[in-house]
Amino acid sequence: MGILDFLTGEFIDVIHWTDDTRDTMVWRFEREGHEIKYGAKLTVREGQAAVFVHEGQLADVFTPGLYMLETNNMPIMTTLNHWDHGFKSPFKSEIYFVNTTRFNDLKWGTKNPIMLRDPEFGPLRLRAFGTYSVRATDPAKFLTEIVGTDGEFTMDEISFQIRNIIVQEASRTLAASGIPALDMAANTTDLGKIIAGAIKPLIANYGLDVPEFYIENISLPPAVEKALDTRTSRGISGNLDDHMKFAAAEAMRQGGQAGGAMGAGLGAGIGMAMAGQMMPQAGPWGAQPAAAPPPPPPVEHVWHIAENGASKGPFSKAALGRMVTDGDLTRETMVWTQGQDGWKPAGEVMELAQLFTVMPPPPPPPA
Repeated sequence: MGILDFLTGEFIDVIHWTDDTRDTMVWRFEREGHEIKYGAKLTVREGQAAVFVHEGQLADVFTPGLYMLETNNMPIMTTLNHWDHGFKSPFKSEIYFVNTTRFNDLKWGTKNPIMLRDPEFGPLRLRAFGTYSVRATDPAKFLTEIVGTDGEFTMDEISFQIRNIIVQEASRTLAASGIPALDMAANTTDLGKIIAGAIKPLIANYGLDVPEFYIENISLPPAVEKALDTRTSRGISGNLDDHMKFAAAEAMRQGGQAGGAMGAGLGAGIGMAMAGQMMPQAGPWGAQPAAAPPPPPPVEHVWHIAENGASKGPFSKAALGRMVTDGDLTRETMVWTQGQDGWKPAGEVMELAQLFTVMPPPPPPPA
């Protein structure tokens, strides 16, 4: 073996990258003066891509495999340098390794509430948050559009921009969905697919893809949640008078079990209070007290109408009656009101069925 062959072998490079940081997206192979030897071995592992840059211009992209950087398998090098010297002089180029695996469990969330018009509660503010994953699908575009000449590019440097895109599309989708706030939890999968479909073209402009996107929670403001909890508790309690009588009887039972004069006195006091509530009291001269005022009139329902995939309303019952007269409302029209279990045809709702009975039947055929 001659001295020339020996020196050529001594200067053969081995170019590769192993990453243990779990957040590095791009890493530049560092070499003094950016000199890479002719015939260098380039190892690209699974989950990586190598971008070859010569004199500031992107020359080639290498997928996983083992490569020899020479004119035989890299024809572009014949136009970059002349290899007419026996020593095979090194050339000045750069190699960027791009991590093409998924970066998982990335967080997104709305910094400010999303304003929307809820069909049940009216104007409402919502917050949403979840997770997503991202990966580089076009290493060349990602390098030219985002990384530039950064020698080590991490996920944190691009996640802020991705989150802004997600929040923008999530706000637009939730506000335009028309889904009641109380039903959004049952539709997070469909809403997530809509948002993911909207952000994919925007992320693709950076050479990236979002293979997974999840909405973990859509929450109401604390004041609204507190009001809903109060409303739910009131509904569970049922009749307020029966609930108070049961609470008093339970307190008397517990007082009787306490034993002693204190327990007996507590039970007797509660029993007298119950007797005073359940028995009418006589007036000063034996007259019966005045009759209790009548209960307040029931609250009239307002109704929403489904038409061409959109919700219209609310309408009063009188307004619906006029719509029946005008032919704008039929028995098959889908309607909904607060407390009703989903949308139903107007003809199947007892409160609205009478609107159709006042209409005269069709006239008989001419004789």
